[in-house]
Amino acid sequence: MSRLAVKDLSLTLSIPLFAGLTFTLAPGDRLGLIAANGRGKSSLLRCLAGQLEPTSGEITRARGTTIALVEQEAPATLLALTLRDATAAALADPVTDFWRVDVVLDDLSVPETLRDQPLGALSGGWQRAALLARAAVTEPDILLLDEPTNHLDLSRIGLLQRWLKALPRDTAIIAASHDRAFLDAVTTRSLFLREAGSRTYALPYTAARAALSEADAAQGRQFENDIAKAEQLRKQAAKLKNIGINSGSDLLITKTKQLKDRAERIEAAARPAHRDLSAGTIRLANSGTHAKALVTISDTQIATPDGRPLFKTGQKWIEKGDRIVLLGRNGAGKTQLVTRLLTAIIAGDPDIRATPTLVLGHSDQGLAQLPAKATPFDLVTAYRTGDAPARSLLAGAGIRTDAQTKPLAPLSGGQKARLAMLLLRLQQPNFYLLDEPTNHLDIEGQEALEGELLTQGATCLLVSHDRSFVRNTGNRFWLIDGKRLTEVDDPERFFSGELAA
Repeated sequence: MSRLAVKDLSLTLSIPLFAGLTFTLAPGDRLGLIAANGRGKSSLLRCLAGQLEPTSGEITRARGTTIALVEQEAPATLLALTLRDATAAALADPVTDFWRVDVVLDDLSVPETLRDQPLGALSGGWQRAALLARAAVTEPDILLLDEPTNHLDLSRIGLLQRWLKALPRDTAIIAASHDRAFLDAVTTRSLFLREAGSRTYALPYTAARAALSEADAAQGRQFENDIAKAEQLRKQAAKLKNIGINSGSDLLITKTKQLKDRAERIEAAARPAHRDLSAGTIRLANSGTHAKALVTISDTQIATPDGRPLFKTGQKWIEKGDRIVLLGRNGAGKTQLVTRLLTAIIAGDPDIRATPTLVLGHSDQGLAQLPAKATPFDLVTAYRTGDAPARSLLAGAGIRTDAQTKPLAPLSGGQKARLAMLLLRLQQPNFYLLDEPTNHLDIEGQEALEGELLTQGATCLLVSHDRSFVRNTGNRFWLIDGKRLTEVDDPERFFSGELAA
């Protein structure tokens, strides 16, 4: 018996998002929801939760089924409440059932010191914990998660995975996520959401993605065969037409029409391999340098903005072709080291020296380098690209024509992230300093960025909580281990919690 059945569902908002979507959700199902940015994942979850009406189709919920949606951001109405009160507000009877709140907060390892602080004063990660707690305290039959790993460090992602696995076995979960390692860890089924022809597989993400790629390739081969067959029929029709006209044969003219009609039917039925046009393209550039060591770090102290010592670096070098991933728990000092490097490259530092030929490309996790009131068109044309090339570049980055000359603020996180990568490309750096570059990027965007960093032979130091991105990109790993910065062979012991716990 299914808890939820979706039949021939379609949704059009400003553009068509998906159509013909059909799937079921049984008790205990763990379904990963995968799609490019802007393709309707959040909207589908809202439809399933009853918060948004689909354009057409049916959503059938089993009698008595309760659904809880964990959205990406805390609503403004909750920000003035304490974390504890925000959680209690989700209860039908908060007076009688208030005891449930601390049980759930304990399960999510929320420190007692944070529970009575206003939600608006807490980090994005703890706001995420509050939203999870609000959903869990209602004990739903179906839990809908919209980008649940956003704002979480690796330790909190691990806790979230364990928490999800500890839920009652008959609780069904749909998780929309761009975190490939997370999807592999917590899901057993995958739904690839598309404008048409969405596909489901009874497999976690990596295995399902391989099956999807093979299905797309087979569809592409079938399309090429169908088009070639139709073209052959058209050639035969053209020959018969000439013969029929010259001979005056009505039979040949009729046969010609039949061949043309058959070719048109084949062309109409042929379906090209899926290509998601919404994601945009990420390409980087590398201006090159003859220097071997781009950055030299003496044994220097890294401290908080108010001067509290965090760790010492030891002697370190960043050489051409190094893709260094900086590992460490939240609060260990990753951002402080990135900030120190940034300042040293721009303004100089006696303990951190950059080669004179270094050209910096920097992107921080909040994309603060993108002024909210600027337009994408203005930012790109500042590099003297010319109007037509600028529009082409922006379209290639997934920014629609009508948004190119408007302020950045309304753009999605994914669009801003792609714009940031485009601007980096136009700067033509030979050293990238990247703080959480995959934040807001969909899986296709993450893979495109990985490919560019590898194929361009880029030199970079980056911070990321995305395990798949770290594994695929890094060739050196620096770990903040207590009060010192050490180099480790690979990130796996850190990911497993053995190091810097």
